[in-house]
Amino acid sequence: MENSELLRPTEGKFAAIVVCWLLGNGCLFSWNSMLTIQDYYIYLFPKYHPSRVLTLVYQPFAVGTLAILAYKEDRINTRIRNLFGYTLFFISTLAVLLLDLVTSGKGGLGTFVGVCIVSGAFGIADAHTQGGMVGELSYMLPEFIQSFLAGAAASGALTSALRLITKAAFENSKNGLHKGAILFFSISTFFELLCVLLYAFVFPKLPIVKYYRSKVASEGSNTFSSDLAEGGIKTPRVNEEGKLLERKGTKQLLLENIDYAIDLFLIYALTLSIFPGFLSEDTGSHSLGTWYALVLIAMYNVCDLIGRYIPLLKSLKLESRKMLTIVIVSRLLFVPAFYFTAKYGTQGWMIMLTSLLGLTNGYLTVCVLTSAPKGYMGPEQNALGNVLVLFLLGGIFAGVTLDWLWLIGKGW
Repeated sequence: MENSELLRPTEGKFAAIVVCWLLGNGCLFSWNSMLTIQDYYIYLFPKYHPSRVLTLVYQPFAVGTLAILAYKEDRINTRIRNLFGYTLFFISTLAVLLLDLVTSGKGGLGTFVGVCIVSGAFGIADAHTQGGMVGELSYMLPEFIQSFLAGAAASGALTSALRLITKAAFENSKNGLHKGAILFFSISTFFELLCVLLYAFVFPKLPIVKYYRSKVASEGSNTFSSDLAEGGIKTPRVNEEGKLLERKGTKQLLLENIDYAIDLFLIYALTLSIFPGFLSEDTGSHSLGTWYALVLIAMYNVCDLIGRYIPLLKSLKLESRKMLTIVIVSRLLFVPAFYFTAKYGTQGWMIMLTSLLGLTNGYLTVCVLTSAPKGYMGPEQNALGNVLVLFLLGGIFAGVTLDWLWLIGKGW
């Protein structure tokens, strides 16, 4: 392999882990910003159920776009795909900020439609970046995909912390909610711009990234030509006999990993049927007042982040395919648990239950996505990563649809 002797698999590993964490953060930072600002949107649009509607608008665009991208994965330029996604995140977050400034923080149907359009754009961006990055990192080190997934969870924790700070800072001032939202979206916009620059100019220059991209190209992938050119590498996509390597088809990969795909679907269908809609609107009134929903969302996000680091301890990582499925199916018990806690329990029990929901969500996600790609060639791992993220987003779509069932008997 040309230039392979110049590339050592350990060079730039720590820097790559940090960049993967930041890129994972940026993959969901904008969307989590929109979720975390729900107290502001509920104030602006009290009749439109923004915590549910925005998520329901987001998901068809995310799932539909990723289905197309996963089907055409072997013919799509990965670098352009991911750059487009992060750039769209930046533009869309900037659009939310400008919309809020232009309308001076006023509600109304027109403003809500504008926010919904941005939510759809977030879905398209997510399909490009999340599927593309998970697919790309699946053929590199497991630590990279773990760091990316941890960064995605950290975006929720960071946006929750940022929202609590901005809410506290402006709580007693005139138009405090609006001022806090402006600062909040300004920081989100800057961070998305940082992610564009990181993926465009930093990530492809790291020696360890060059090594794995060269390796996967030699195994038959034709989706990284511009990535390799950006890194200054020219690698033939052939085996030792000079023939193109054949990879398993997407359908075959799905059939061999259907349990992992269903696992991810169930994880997120359950989680999103509760978070954030139920936590924002259906937990009753408590002593924390308007802070209650923010605290619940923050606890979920922090515990989701913690859960994604637990698998780093090999003794605590669950790798048995059978046990993973059993544990994931058992999470369905959260539905009656949340129902009865909201009806009869105190806020302490609800906070504990929300924390467990986040902890198991993060832990099981990493266990599945780091175990599934093992034993495959690089191009197959890339394709499998895209398929698994498609099922993940499908689970989210199912979850946000099921979330509306909590409104039965409440005027709907």
